[in-house]
Amino acid sequence: MLSVVRFALLCLFIAAHTLAGVAHAAHAYAQFGDIKYPAGFANFEWANAKAPKGGALSLAPPLRITTFDKYNPFTLKGTAPPGLTTLVFETLLTGTMDEPTTAYGLLAEDIDVAADKLSVTFRLNPLARFHDGTPVTAADVKHSFDMLMSKQASPQFRVRFSDVKEAVVVSPRVVRFDFKTNSAELPIMVGGIPVFSRAWGGGKPFDQIVTDIPIASGPYRIGRLNIGRDISYERDVKYWGGELNVRRGTFNFDRITYKIYKDTTAQTEAFKAGEFDYIQVFRAREWARTYVGKKFDSGELIRAELKPKNAGDFQGYLINTRREKFKDIRVREALGLALDFEWMNRQLFFGAYTRVRGFFNGSDFESSGLPREDELAVLEPVRDKLSAKIFKEAVPLPPSAAPPGGLRANLIKAKQLLADAGWTYRDGALRNAKGDAFKLEYLDSGGGEQVFAPYRQALEKLGIDATYRRADFALIQKRLDVFDFDLFTVRVPGDESPGSELLDRFGSKSAATEGSSNLIGVRDEGIDYLSQQVAAATTRPELVARLRALDRVLRHGHYVVPQYYSGVFRIAYRSGKFEQPALAPLYYQPEDWVIRTWWKKG
Repeated sequence: MLSVVRFALLCLFIAAHTLAGVAHAAHAYAQFGDIKYPAGFANFEWANAKAPKGGALSLAPPLRITTFDKYNPFTLKGTAPPGLTTLVFETLLTGTMDEPTTAYGLLAEDIDVAADKLSVTFRLNPLARFHDGTPVTAADVKHSFDMLMSKQASPQFRVRFSDVKEAVVVSPRVVRFDFKTNSAELPIMVGGIPVFSRAWGGGKPFDQIVTDIPIASGPYRIGRLNIGRDISYERDVKYWGGELNVRRGTFNFDRITYKIYKDTTAQTEAFKAGEFDYIQVFRAREWARTYVGKKFDSGELIRAELKPKNAGDFQGYLINTRREKFKDIRVREALGLALDFEWMNRQLFFGAYTRVRGFFNGSDFESSGLPREDELAVLEPVRDKLSAKIFKEAVPLPPSAAPPGGLRANLIKAKQLLADAGWTYRDGALRNAKGDAFKLEYLDSGGGEQVFAPYRQALEKLGIDATYRRADFALIQKRLDVFDFDLFTVRVPGDESPGSELLDRFGSKSAATEGSSNLIGVRDEGIDYLSQQVAAATTRPELVARLRALDRVLRHGHYVVPQYYSGVFRIAYRSGKFEQPALAPLYYQPEDWVIRTWWKKG
């Protein structure tokens, strides 16, 4: 699967997402609805303010992370270690796990949104300090923004912050961001920019800052490491923000260590042997068959299924539409018909999964049936750029291979679609008019062989030569950055308030920008317009209607082969070592919850 790295960066930088403006300085900002916590609140409800500091936590990142070779997570080349952005870097604002569209001051002690919403001003906390003891200044904030917007940084930042005109130093502790448009999302977007010292790298070009230890302000510093393998973060005993209400009761461990393994077997056996304390398990078969036994029966190891209120994840085989063979929508639809989810869920997944239907599963943003009046109002301005089916037909659902039709009926339909697109079976293969055989390669970093095998068998019945290619994720990332792939699996965690990151994921400009998140290569004026409308939403009903419209258009385009998602998080951890707050948050990712709120048992 595609590393959550790219998407985890975005989640840190935008933290809670967007805010609805006030025309005076405030301690927080909310895009939709009221701010839950008043000025001067003690701590977030989901954190235990009395949690003691101390002890150590060791965990294993997902297997897609098999190495690291840099400490600059903001450039395109190379792989940064897990945990770096969350533990070492900080932002002007920080999110809360019980309000998806609200953020509170962190490096900034207050936020002032202009009445016309064309700028936002942050006043920095005078206590804020980098790890080298120097104060965090407005000039550092501007430097951070300018570096991220430069061509030396990953291109996703230039896409995401394209509506930000500039950062202006008003005074040593005051920085203002000017906007090209008055989108309600922009204040929190810039509030989520990671801030680092101007001294980091000693004046080197940003893309040449590789192994220089970051000069940031977070609660942890980089500690002991085995380069490319394991890394520890040591809690900064002089951390400036320990008594802030947004930090009270969080980041309680003295040391957090990530243990990196090359394959599932080694990782699982290491966990059972006590080499690390916590892991999230993504595969249902592994959960059912491997995370069982005497140590779980005795209570030495704990397995738990968490049920937050998160929107459902998106996961699917992304189809690289830059390839000539995938440009015809009928070909892409045929590929979707060859996946027998019902059989796989029954035989491989122990019935643990729900079928992915679209891009915003299990949320208010998921489209259904025919477009409603509010959706039609969103779609109407680009009617001439969209297929007529979008207005006349129900939004496509993933094909079912359940009886009475079964997979055979789906393959018959797929065969006809391929023939209509100019692909017919002859001379032992599916061929186009030029005689070229239809070949397809699925790129994977490991673990997907068993799932791909039945899909490959179905593709081969259509005459498609489907190949499984496994490689180290660092090598895969290089291929993804230049869009050199046919099919690749991506998992995108559910989001309670999608916004301008969709411009990078689906925008035409990103399709031609190496390193962007638009892996499927969408180039569509209608989708560009809808993505921009999502980013410009000022009310919750507007956001819902615009996201449903976007979901509908994307699903009619058959850009992905929908896979499956789970309604629970599966985690395992060592018993007797840790405690956790009595109140769990509403919206969270398990690893983030653990490293932020758990503590060593006394």
